[in-house]
Amino acid sequence: MKFSFKFEQFFPQGDEDLEFFLEFTKDFESDDNFLLVAIENNPTVFDTAFLKRFAELNKEYADLPHVHEVNSLSNFSYPVKTPFGIMPIPALHVDDPEALEVDKERILADERFVYNLINEKGTALVSVLKTTEHLSIKASYELIKDLQVLLKKYNYEDAHLLGRAYFQQQLSDMQKREVVVATILGAFLVGIMLILIFRKPVPVMIAFVSIGLGLLLFFGLLVLFDRQLDAIAAFYPVLMLIVGTSDVIHIMTKYIDELKKGHDNDEAIKITVKQIGMATLLTSMTTAVGFLSLLTSRLLPIQNFGVNSAMGVVLAFVCVILFTCSVLSLIPKEKLLTQTRGNGWWEEKMLAINEFTRVKPKLIGFATLVFLVLSAIGISKVSTNYNVKNNLPRNSKITDDFAFFEKEMAGFRPLEFAVTLKGDYTVDDYAVIEKLAMLETYLRTIPSIKSVSSITDIYKSINQMYNTNRQEAYVMPSDEKTFNEYQPLIKQVPSQLISALVSKDGDKTRISTRIKDLGATKVSEVGLEIDEYVNANIDQEMMEIRRTGTGLIFDKNAIYIRENLSLGLGLGLLVISLLMGFLFRNVRMLFIALVPNILPLIFAAALMGYAGIKLEAVISIVFALIFGIAVDDSIHFLSKYRMAFQKTQDKDEALRITFRETCKAICFTTIILFFGFMILLFSIHPPSVTIGLLIGVTLITALISDLYILPVLIRKLL
Repeated sequence: MKFSFKFEQFFPQGDEDLEFFLEFTKDFESDDNFLLVAIENNPTVFDTAFLKRFAELNKEYADLPHVHEVNSLSNFSYPVKTPFGIMPIPALHVDDPEALEVDKERILADERFVYNLINEKGTALVSVLKTTEHLSIKASYELIKDLQVLLKKYNYEDAHLLGRAYFQQQLSDMQKREVVVATILGAFLVGIMLILIFRKPVPVMIAFVSIGLGLLLFFGLLVLFDRQLDAIAAFYPVLMLIVGTSDVIHIMTKYIDELKKGHDNDEAIKITVKQIGMATLLTSMTTAVGFLSLLTSRLLPIQNFGVNSAMGVVLAFVCVILFTCSVLSLIPKEKLLTQTRGNGWWEEKMLAINEFTRVKPKLIGFATLVFLVLSAIGISKVSTNYNVKNNLPRNSKITDDFAFFEKEMAGFRPLEFAVTLKGDYTVDDYAVIEKLAMLETYLRTIPSIKSVSSITDIYKSINQMYNTNRQEAYVMPSDEKTFNEYQPLIKQVPSQLISALVSKDGDKTRISTRIKDLGATKVSEVGLEIDEYVNANIDQEMMEIRRTGTGLIFDKNAIYIRENLSLGLGLGLLVISLLMGFLFRNVRMLFIALVPNILPLIFAAALMGYAGIKLEAVISIVFALIFGIAVDDSIHFLSKYRMAFQKTQDKDEALRITFRETCKAICFTTIILFFGFMILLFSIHPPSVTIGLLIGVTLITALISDLYILPVLIRKLL
């Protein structure tokens, strides 16, 4: 099996800002082609022995695979104009303790360094490793492996890392761990549940092998079709195990019940396939449709999850019908039947619920109304202000490293400003640079932005160089005449530095910043405030300034989530309605089937609002999962009711038969689904834990809806 994690997977397909960003990277370079390495030294990094080792380490960084450039304070020099020409002066005088104290004061007051190459307290230094653009998974593993060996050589194993390569390596490892853990725990849980339900080794073994066969074939087909496992791969084993178990329980429970009625093997399997097989086929189809509704998402991982899950659901059904039913018909009935009285207890409880729905319909209706009102309040509280940190593995080094850079440095989230000049203006014009400097000054007043860089940095450095390298001279030249005098020196700046800041024809430039991980909504609010400043203070006939960058593209998903949810669930509802219409051929029955399954969706959304769970791309699959799975029990209930009513022509008697013969299996499958999704509590991926809790709790709501609301609707509307 192949595992994949690429940032580009989470770009919303077909978005105009994405198209603009891709064009932007053609003129410049990507904003995530870096790897930050931070090394702490308490109480201060301004220590001769530490700085010498740090400088040696930085020289060795250049030999790492896929690293093209290394920047840190150890190799930074100030250019100073002297009578003998321009001379470089190192930022750190490592061999002179007295000069080092002066360096410390200067560096900690320099906006270029603080939060970028050193923290404000002076206890950590950062090396910026410029890497190959769009680094692959394989290349990321190579780089991180060699880097960790190098850090170990210098006894810096606790160094903090941040960047594309580190994310890809760490999150790919997390995916592998999640799949293995979910498979092992899921198999153990299913085994325990099957033992408790069937109690004899032969039916337990048949069910277990059938479910395992479906899982094995599913992963085999993923490999055959070259389907890579991505950020939400941990759901596949859980999904296959619980969906397969649900199908097996419905088939085997019905088959064993028919054997208890005195039918022989052949007759029992015929009745089972006829009565339960069709309902199971329909539930598999509706579940698959629920997953396929995820194709409306603009994210490839979500689309792939929908297609893969739909394929897995159908495969589980095929395994149950072709394997389980075949094997069951060959096993002597005495090896399947138990001598317990468990059914009597279940029948008593189910019939009690049926009686309650008969005598208390108004109470159930009132409770449903209260539920809807409370849910509406909860839904109004749902937020899309999700952040990066909450998607990182729990109790892991990458999460600790991310928190370190958020607290001590400028953070990780890039925020780029693409500047397109108009008319005859170019980047060499004083008026243009003056406006860019003014915008940068404003950006530095925003508390969440700690790093700002652009072409103005070069002009400031030249101005400082011409003024004896005084700290206060690191500002823009004071007039246009001085600015023009600096132009010849600008042309001497290394081309790779200029090309990263200015396009070849000089009509485009960029301002690069990094903003704290405030959350998608709050970052968007900051962005809108910046847009207002730009519109009010920048001449639109001179230049157009547009926010862009990978951070902005990721955040666009927050805009599309609600839209995709509505469209996807709407299409899923339509297709499922058509399938149910084909099965029941009754408009009222169709309405009755859908109402109890919309309530769990409402409950899930309300629960998110009350619990403060942010609605994000991965979490949004909850609704497709709930809708696809919850409707299964309703179909089994209504299918049995229809067959019972055709025989008895008595509504109450048909419901009594349905509760007695079908609701036990419905309860069993819901219990297994509940505990199956509770496996995700062992995940180290926070969204997976959230999804497990939401689905588990919501499926209990779906069961209550089926047992209490369906009978009331049947009595009132049929």
